[in-house]
Amino acid sequence: MAPQLSSSFISIALLFAVAFANFGQQAHGSVFEFSYAGLHGPANWGSLNPKFSTCSSGKLQSPINIIKNKAVGNKSLTPLTRVYKRGNAILVNNGFNIGVHYEANCGALIVDGKNYTFKQMHWHSPSEHQIDGVQLKVWPLSRKVLTNKSHSCLQITKKLGDLAKDACAGNEEAQIPIGPLDNKLLRKNTRKYYRYIGSITSPPCTENVIWNVLGKVRTISKEQVEALKAPLGADYKQNSRPLQSLNGRKVELYNEFSD
Repeated sequence: MAPQLSSSFISIALLFAVAFANFGQQAHGSVFEFSYAGLHGPANWGSLNPKFSTCSSGKLQSPINIIKNKAVGNKSLTPLTRVYKRGNAILVNNGFNIGVHYEANCGALIVDGKNYTFKQMHWHSPSEHQIDGVQLKVWPLSRKVLTNKSHSCLQITKKLGDLAKDACAGNEEAQIPIGPLDNKLLRKNTRKYYRYIGSITSPPCTENVIWNVLGKVRTISKEQVEALKAPLGADYKQNSRPLQSLNGRKVELYNEFSD
């Protein structure tokens, strides 16, 4: 299977079409529902449904702890070119995370000369990936987030109150239209990132996902973090999967300023 692409940004996981063709499992209303606590928590995901078996048997699982001094510099890696544009967006609560889905083409991420269409982004709290064992408050390309000051990228928090009132039931998603969203706010320079082959971090834990983990931390407020968690049920407010074994995988480093 050819590697797929995954990216997270700001407390979000920026999802691209090629990477997450199979992403869409529902947390509620299913005989094989999963959660982040108790009997349906991460330790048991692999036994909840035969389709989830990779969650326990896979050798390329995510997230991981990235050790800076063990990352291997790769001069063949190129900058991550993000060409995003304004587009209509919908705020979605699928039961296990909060995300923004786009109704049309809102741009692409260009990696190694290939275009990956920007489809959606979602949040995990606290951060799933760690760098040198540090876990920050929220994470999504994968970019980590500190809870200190506001970030203009998260203007969508204005709609989160409405989403919290519209609880999802059964297999349905709760959705609140956001309207036009200016995605140029996500288009920041990427001067350093880590790359490795991993998986989706929720069932079915599909492998061969190319993770590009951005090294720079951006900030959002504590209030914004709480707003992102408010619409979720108790077992999903802390929706980060525990760290997975590296199993001999190599983590590569792109650094614009390296010799």
